[in-house]
Amino acid sequence: MEQQSLFYSSGELPLAERLRPRTLDEFFGQKHLLGEGKILRKLIESDKVGSMILWGPPGVGKTTLAKIIANQTKANFVNYSAVTSGIKEIKQVMAQADRSRMFGEKTILFVDEIHRFNKAQQDAFLPYVEKGSIILIGATTENPSFEVVGALLSRCKTFVLNQLTQAELIDLLKRAVTDERGFGGQKINIDDEIIAQIAAFANGDARSALNTLEMVILNGDYNGDEVTVSKEMLEQVTSKKSLLYDKSGEEHYNLISALHKSMRNSDPDAAVYWLARMLEAGEDPIYIARRVTRFASEDVGLADPRALEIAVAAYQACHLIGMPECSVHLTEAVVYLALAPKSNALDVAYMSAKKDALTMLAEPVPLVIRNAPTKLMKELGYGKGYEYAHDYEDKLTTMQCLPDSLVGREYYRPTEEGVEGRFKARLEQIKQWKKDNKGE
Repeated sequence: MEQQSLFYSSGELPLAERLRPRTLDEFFGQKHLLGEGKILRKLIESDKVGSMILWGPPGVGKTTLAKIIANQTKANFVNYSAVTSGIKEIKQVMAQADRSRMFGEKTILFVDEIHRFNKAQQDAFLPYVEKGSIILIGATTENPSFEVVGALLSRCKTFVLNQLTQAELIDLLKRAVTDERGFGGQKINIDDEIIAQIAAFANGDARSALNTLEMVILNGDYNGDEVTVSKEMLEQVTSKKSLLYDKSGEEHYNLISALHKSMRNSDPDAAVYWLARMLEAGEDPIYIARRVTRFASEDVGLADPRALEIAVAAYQACHLIGMPECSVHLTEAVVYLALAPKSNALDVAYMSAKKDALTMLAEPVPLVIRNAPTKLMKELGYGKGYEYAHDYEDKLTTMQCLPDSLVGREYYRPTEEGVEGRFKARLEQIKQWKKDNKGE
């Protein structure tokens, strides 16, 4: 177990540390893993925890969960830094873990930001994980499939931790105001609206929410033992004015709608304004990037095929560097999409095909385009008469690919906007060729 200093004082710790959950029942969020009967909770409660990777954004409880596991399983808990330690330090910790194991003591090695370790450092853990000298709990904000070496990843179970919901953050903040470890010994006057705004601003990050709450209370208006937190103080602390809004409420949807429709109406100035309104209000840039990516295909499509590439690049940039730097990448994508030629032909095509797919579920795949991997399938006519387009001079055939009941259906109707005019001309050529060669 971790040992405290002789001069340790809990009152000197930040609120987020003072309020750190000590048990699973105090833990906020991650019900999909830690709810009653869920897999990780059962492993912890039965003391059958193995090496694992905790993958999730900042402030969702990765370190806290590792400490709870150590307490619950009565193991030695070693908090290890991937930033300041090398292979020499790893081997020293492993040697101590080996000695503890001889006396029947478990060692949980918690490595925060495990993705910062290079391959050699990660490989140094392998023999000790394999023989059970340590239970490795690695925490990362990056996709472990890319950041953790395969050999180590294969010996660990990966658990995905999600951002806390706004409702969970509100409950956490209210507990911080009343809990003795928080501000329970003081009389705090803080409106539910302000607590909701702090939760919205935190964007799923419990540490950020608690830090903001602590700052507004410490800088509140004191009247004896009573503290009042005003909206103006929150605006000062967060550097956000009335732009703060409920990301699950009506204004959230109003603003994203305004952005979408401004781009559709080819108004880059309005689009950039609504983008700024959302970002400066604390909206998740990844959410905006996802919607922008959808717009690229729904409203631009093949009128400008590069639109999707630029939108996806902006999404990746948001993921890599976050706010505030990624604001310029989103601006580039939003302006490009606003100025791009518009076509909703792809969206119309899918919705039309979807309607038929849902109402004509039993339409069989034509035998001619079925695979025939077995003798029986060949005998039943699977793949019989299949025409391989590359074998023909024009790379075209008249082979029927739609079910009989849908022959002649047209879903994709290209416009002549931008580059899509070329796709329209090509489609007309293909249809004319098939008409001219039908029956041959």
